[in-house]
Amino acid sequence: WCGGGISPLGPAPPMWYHRDLSRAAAEELLARAGRDGSFLVRDSESVNGAYALCVLFQKHVHTYRILPDDEGFLAVQTSQGVQPKRFKTLPELVSLYLQPSQGLVTTLLYAVDREETAISDDRDYSDGEDEKPPLPPRSASTSTPPGPDTPTESAPAANGLSTISHEYLKGSYALDLEAVKQGACALPHLNKTLVSSCKRLNGEVDKVLSGLEILSKVFDQQSAFMVSKMIQQSVNQGGDQELENLVTKLAILKDLLSSIEKKALKALQDMSLSSPCSPPPLSMRHSKAIPVQAFEVKLDVYLTELTKIGKSQKYTLSVDVEGGRLVVMKKVKDSQEDWTTFTHDKIRQLIKSQRVQNKLGIVFEKEKDKSQRKDFIFASAKKREAFCQLLQLMKNKHSNQDEPDMISIFIGTWNMGSVPSPKSVASWVLCRGLGKTLDEMTVTIPHDLYVFGSQENSVCDREWMESLRAMLKEQTELDYKPIAVQTLWSIKIAVLVKPEHENRISHVGMSSVKTGIANTLGNKGAVGVSFMFNGTSFGFVNCHLTSGNEKIARRNQNYLDILRLLSLGDKQLSSFDISLRFTHLFWLGDLNYRLDMDIQEILNYINRKEFDPLLKVDQLNLEREKNKVFLRFAEEEISFPPTYRYERGSRDTYVWQKQKATGMRTNVPSWCDRILWKSYPETHIVCNSYGCTDDIVTSDHSPVFATFEVGVTSQFVSKKGLPKSSEQAYIEFESIEAIVKTASRTKFFIEFYSTCLEEFKKSYENDSQSSDNVNFLRVGWSNKQLTTLKPLLSEIEYLQDQHLLLTVKSLDGYESYGECVLALKSMIGSTAQQFHTYLSHRGEETGNIRGSMRVRVPSERMGTRERLYEWISVDKDDTGGPKGKSTLVTRVGHEYVKSLGELGKVSEEGERTSKEETTARYGHTHVLPKQDAPDGDPSISKNSYNNPAYYILEGVPNQSAAALSPELLPSPTSANPQVAKAPLPSAGARTKPSYISPGHSHPRRPMTGHPVRAISEEGSSEDDAVGSTLNRPPPDFPPPPLPKGALEMVAEATFPKPRPLYPDLAEVRIPAASPAAPLALGEGFRRGGGPGPGPGSGALDDQSCSVLQMAKTLSESEFPGQPPRAPSAPPPLRGQPMGIGLDACRTFPPRNPIPESIAEDMPEEALWGSSSSSLSVGESSVGEWLQRLGLERYEQGLLHNGWDDLEFLSDITEEDLEEAGVLDPAHKRILLESLRQQQQQQPQK
Repeated sequence: WCGGGISPLGPAPPMWYHRDLSRAAAEELLARAGRDGSFLVRDSESVNGAYALCVLFQKHVHTYRILPDDEGFLAVQTSQGVQPKRFKTLPELVSLYLQPSQGLVTTLLYAVDREETAISDDRDYSDGEDEKPPLPPRSASTSTPPGPDTPTESAPAANGLSTISHEYLKGSYALDLEAVKQGACALPHLNKTLVSSCKRLNGEVDKVLSGLEILSKVFDQQSAFMVSKMIQQSVNQGGDQELENLVTKLAILKDLLSSIEKKALKALQDMSLSSPCSPPPLSMRHSKAIPVQAFEVKLDVYLTELTKIGKSQKYTLSVDVEGGRLVVMKKVKDSQEDWTTFTHDKIRQLIKSQRVQNKLGIVFEKEKDKSQRKDFIFASAKKREAFCQLLQLMKNKHSNQDEPDMISIFIGTWNMGSVPSPKSVASWVLCRGLGKTLDEMTVTIPHDLYVFGSQENSVCDREWMESLRAMLKEQTELDYKPIAVQTLWSIKIAVLVKPEHENRISHVGMSSVKTGIANTLGNKGAVGVSFMFNGTSFGFVNCHLTSGNEKIARRNQNYLDILRLLSLGDKQLSSFDISLRFTHLFWLGDLNYRLDMDIQEILNYINRKEFDPLLKVDQLNLEREKNKVFLRFAEEEISFPPTYRYERGSRDTYVWQKQKATGMRTNVPSWCDRILWKSYPETHIVCNSYGCTDDIVTSDHSPVFATFEVGVTSQFVSKKGLPKSSEQAYIEFESIEAIVKTASRTKFFIEFYSTCLEEFKKSYENDSQSSDNVNFLRVGWSNKQLTTLKPLLSEIEYLQDQHLLLTVKSLDGYESYGECVLALKSMIGSTAQQFHTYLSHRGEETGNIRGSMRVRVPSERMGTRERLYEWISVDKDDTGGPKGKSTLVTRVGHEYVKSLGELGKVSEEGERTSKEETTARYGHTHVLPKQDAPDGDPSISKNSYNNPAYYILEGVPNQSAAALSPELLPSPTSANPQVAKAPLPSAGARTKPSYISPGHSHPRRPMTGHPVRAISEEGSSEDDAVGSTLNRPPPDFPPPPLPKGALEMVAEATFPKPRPLYPDLAEVRIPAASPAAPLALGEGFRRGGGPGPGPGSGALDDQSCSVLQMAKTLSESEFPGQPPRAPSAPPPLRGQPMGIGLDACRTFPPRNPIPESIAEDMPEEALWGSSSSSLSVGESSVGEWLQRLGLERYEQGLLHNGWDDLEFLSDITEEDLEEAGVLDPAHKRILLESLRQQQQQQPQK
């Protein structure tokens, strides 16, 4: 398009042209320049081939779009009616606007030049595995067509058709026109164009016809003659008839395809009458049957019952997956047995204890509408998970659903070190080795999907795929079907699926991105595959990032480049980076992040199997904490040793030094090989294993594996047909408000995308806008600016699985300033619900967005059903039994759990709790690591939009905080100075990675193994406390001061280890209509009290003080009710879950409900004693007691054996202590003596 071959950039790109610099980075550069008239030009983010001219004037950035016209001339986009000025090159255009009065907001005065990076910095020769980048392998023809190396190759150009058509229209068309003028009746040049453009089609049709020839002879003799004749003709056809023959062949093919199935069916029916049934072909047989598995358990009894029956009883639970039965067998005296059999449909629910990781409640249906719950203690948490998995498998197998609700996925990543793999890599696919592994009972159950990512893989594609299939066949007896293989040099990703699911996979896409030297070599980079599984979209990215201990910034940049350039998923979603295009995105590979610690210290910690101190200095964890990479991704907890850099041939020694030409190079042992994921809110995902093998020794990396249980949706078919207008569902917005990080002052609109909409929709421009800070802008849309959306189908069962993607775009350049995703599930109802979530763009957080919306579903479309993954729930409080209440939770409406630190109780309010309490279910959960209790440094995530320190540096808008009732925002000069002084989280306090999967308004499984910290942001039934499967919240929000009510509770219940939780933006509950309705923006500050203690508050002037107050209030108002991270102060603060009281005051007005809700939420045993008792129930008090005695090492053993509270412990014997792992006689004496003393003191308290 650049007229006459002249480059639009002129002979050499000018220094003020910044290529594909992001909008946010451009604003940063201009802010740094700081002078009016500073300018730069970058590529437009909204139109390919266009540019954006960015100019600074009065501290605001103004953006002008420069568009090419049909002839390749460039012009600044003008308002209607103004004649644009056209230029051949960018420098010519810029030189005009360097002169005054040319229509821009100011004359262009000071060019801001790009920062050139030295090429030498990019050299990445893979830490000594290769002295120079390897050449791409000459692979044999791949089993699936390779995708383009870069996303810029468009599909039409690839098949050559558009270029052929252009050539005809530019040239030969005139010759045909001339011939027609002279009376010709044919268009020879057009014919020639069509013949050449159909060349490949001709060949393909011949192939198809040849393939069908035998079938037609067997089943359809009539068409067989014509098919054979056409095949003959195609061998010796002439030029003129070529097109005619193609049309005839297509007609024959159409007839054949439309009739062959009917004719074949008739023929087979005739045959079946005359011959007996033969066994099904091998490929149709199922995998080997799962044997009956038996679990030894103890019945868990409540305190009141314990006196009647003495020691706990032993049971055996036998699971018969194939027969659909569970046998519960009790051992009675004299070796007699008493057993009861329950069929799969009589098992109503499984309820996992969160405090005791090996305890499970099973709800059985006894008679009609009556159920009984029994709680069992398993030998270990792993056994409990295996039991749940087998029962889920049994439910699935005997379900009357045609389509699955849930699938299991294996993901593996391995840097093969440029040598072929050993004969057997069974331990990799069976998840055997170190870390969080599967139980032996479930390890051989085949997964539905297998995804293998490899780096430095020298095997050709076809051979690699065949070896993977053979390995899976050997382990599972199933013929897995290849979905895709994508390769970039020696980086490969291969996806295989169970044969029964092959037809459920559609829309397969593949892509790759090079990030090697100068982003042109493929020795580093990424490959990706995406597809739909029925109605759920999946993306998988395998990458190999820059190596070298010190190359952190380069790795971060690699990640951002891949995020932006990998061309996967729905093309309509080009405004969104790939982290928002899929229901579930998995990112695996050799990420090459290292450990920042002295080599000798690292080796000492590894020898002692102490990984926590190492994870605190893991570069990936540190960069994620700063929100530099993998924003809101999750990673399962790492409990295996670093997977790099081993001596080849063994796993006993790390080789950390290598002699190179440039000198000795150190490669410290590191967790280079990782698997992370990011899922939409309110979807189901659980990571069941994450570890590495310890017996595959050909490479200097160990293979890493992870398995996931993922909820999927089916292609929904309405049983009632398309909705009539009276039965139409509507998505209505009352208002939306966004705070965007930008120095621009343009107007904005919102685009809405969803698979439930026929096409994307736009709002009108915002009708309110304000800012007191040059770097932030608050924009609002009232109801009249927002469009009502009409989903394609109106059934609640369909709508509760749908999501809405929003992008906030500017009117001046149509570029996105932030994107987000909302789950419709929490928004369904007759009254408007609040939502609140973060905005991100190009992998960085750029602001946040809140609003009020509802999804109206007509009553005749309200029927829904339970999903398989909703059948397992999480119990926050296992102590409520004696009162006779059933803890079974109905799973119809949006229930919620009020949690009290770690003690909480499932709400039993039935289908839907009162609207006042449930209106603000902001179900947007985000995935991030869980943090150890931080020590006080407010600098964590300086670049985070939600961090007050960020605002203090920048100067803060006085009125851009979200307005909430000031009662919810206790002032920093709070009644209790102890908390007001609690230090803020530190940058150094590394998170122990953890996860949560998207918020559900339904019971769901927790993570297995270690107690997983999880937060639901909608306060939904089982998910408010730690340990469920919700997607992770941000790591960088400072804790708001505790309300007074919370502090009073601290004296009553002490807790052992800090269990910091990160709630999401969405923990707020705002009633739709309540006396304390949200105030006008800014009112909270006028009423909110003066500045309080905080980082550097003494040194700030009045304005800055209000800035600090504002920043604090902003963070609190965005996330009131968040249980903040407990600081590592001495007790009582040390162990106190700082969420007490805050969670209880999630409903407005917050002050009054606190006493009642605390009493209501305490487990019964706690209420039996005096409220001032220093012994509280549960794991926390056992932990606190052991800690006081200096014997905390025994906590895990006691809990695993069911000794989970102090009252219960008073009956413990020496034998019980030995079973729990207390073998030292002196320690046994100390524990028993301490318990005797506690008992004597109890009545006096």
